[in-house]
Amino acid sequence: MDSIEFGLKAVKLSVNGCLSNKEPWQIVTMTATSVLIATWIWQFLFNHEKDLKDRSKQFVFSLVKKLPWVARELDKELKKINCEFENDIIKRNKGRPYITELPKNSLTSEEILILVKDYVSLGDYDWKKGYVSGTVYCNNEELINLMTQVYGIASYTNPLHSDVFPGVCKMEAEVVRICANLFNGGPNACGTMTTGGTESILMACKAYRDYAKYVKGINYPEIVLPITAHPAFDKAASYFKMRIVHVAIDPVTTAVDIKLMKRAISQNTCMLVGSKPNYPYGTADDIEGIAALGLKYNIPVHVDCCLGGFLTAFMPAAGFNIRPYDFSLQGVTSISADTHKYGFAPKGSSVILYSDFKYRLHQFCVTTDWPGGVYGSPTVNGSRAGGIIAACWATLMYFGIDGYVEATSRIIKTTKFIETELRKIDGIFIFGKPETSVIAIGSNKFHIYLLSEALGKKGWNLNPLQFPVGIHICITNMHSEPGVAEMFVNDVNECVNEILKNPNDKDMGKMAIYGMAQSIPDRTVVSDFTRLFISSNYYTPSSQQQSQSSADMNEDSSIKIKTSSANGFYRRLP
Repeated sequence: MDSIEFGLKAVKLSVNGCLSNKEPWQIVTMTATSVLIATWIWQFLFNHEKDLKDRSKQFVFSLVKKLPWVARELDKELKKINCEFENDIIKRNKGRPYITELPKNSLTSEEILILVKDYVSLGDYDWKKGYVSGTVYCNNEELINLMTQVYGIASYTNPLHSDVFPGVCKMEAEVVRICANLFNGGPNACGTMTTGGTESILMACKAYRDYAKYVKGINYPEIVLPITAHPAFDKAASYFKMRIVHVAIDPVTTAVDIKLMKRAISQNTCMLVGSKPNYPYGTADDIEGIAALGLKYNIPVHVDCCLGGFLTAFMPAAGFNIRPYDFSLQGVTSISADTHKYGFAPKGSSVILYSDFKYRLHQFCVTTDWPGGVYGSPTVNGSRAGGIIAACWATLMYFGIDGYVEATSRIIKTTKFIETELRKIDGIFIFGKPETSVIAIGSNKFHIYLLSEALGKKGWNLNPLQFPVGIHICITNMHSEPGVAEMFVNDVNECVNEILKNPNDKDMGKMAIYGMAQSIPDRTVVSDFTRLFISSNYYTPSSQQQSQSSADMNEDSSIKIKTSSANGFYRRLP
């Protein structure tokens, strides 16, 4: 103890000696400056929303972008890209004039329906014949007519007012219970409907953030998840001030590395995540291994089944083996599944399910001191579309177990056929082992985006992947129609053979900008032009631009707008 006291006295004498010739204002200034610098360093090193590597790169690139010549060049390129996006929007809309003001007189129902049909018909890809990956999962005319009637009946209902619309709330409760049973939930299994997979994931993250804070005392919650997990988790972290800890995958299986996930767990981990299957490769994480980690460290485990949940739930009955992943597996505490994908319900419906009521309670948002009264809502939205809830409920009733098992059988068989045939084509390979309906394609002999561009010219719309580069197709009901799968395989084979004649070609057409994005080390720049792309979808050209666009398109006979019954109504509008 004497040595410690002696050391402290020595430090005091040394500091006093150094400051003995300083003015009081100088001492105050030095102290304040030191505190500010120390605070900045502390926040930089121990920021709980991003890791040190990402923050360091972002800091360096932000300094570089402040250099005048760099800023000028970057601004020039962003304006160029923005212009390309806006021009592409005009072309995609085939020169149709934009309605930017209310019409002076109301249109008739017939006129409105003609315009709506004209708008919906825009687009270059024939999704009804299976030329699109995922996106629309069912094209059943009888079901569409039923959904139109059901939504019309319930279109103005709102489950927020449960006393006014108890029947819609009953439908939602039944959808949740049916789904909980499909995923082998026990008597305490529960959940809510949401507007889609992203909101389902947001709600799970919100619930576990609050559970961690109020039950376990974790103030800086972290989500540990594979790099292949859906970006909705990153969105949730951004919204709810959580930190994401990404875990690498096995390069062969493309499933998360369980050993690395175990190392990533800390005292701040509030949830572990696995996908069944993941979106990029269609492969599945080791949910059993993740659930075991959750049990060992008392951490909730979320299984993202948004994409394929309504396939995996019926695969055993359809004759396909699948490893445990749902509430039958001890340790799994929540599941997200999209009813508007392979549940075939209209867009805008999903479910978030929990193994126990204690988790769902933390999903709810409640305000007790508002002058308008006590307010509570189960999900992000306050008012919700009762029509969507009714349509989802009606879809479940329409298909029943037998209908879903039959659809699952066709889709999985089609997927396996396409996977088997693609593996026979020299020049490409399949990532991992597809679990349900997604097949990811890569190549070691040419840039795979060349194949995407070539297939695009034949009418196919596939999804690009990055890190590593690839493309994938998500098989839907339309692909299981006679001849569609065979046509896709033949087109891939034909395109690959043509590409292999000149495998070093760099002309990737529309995919070039996507390929360029992957080579930019400063991801904030990629983020900038992604925001520009999103903004372009809200772009409304001026009258002069619209006139010029129409003139340009009419000069090109290949895309000349055909006279339609909608044109007369356009002329009536401002």
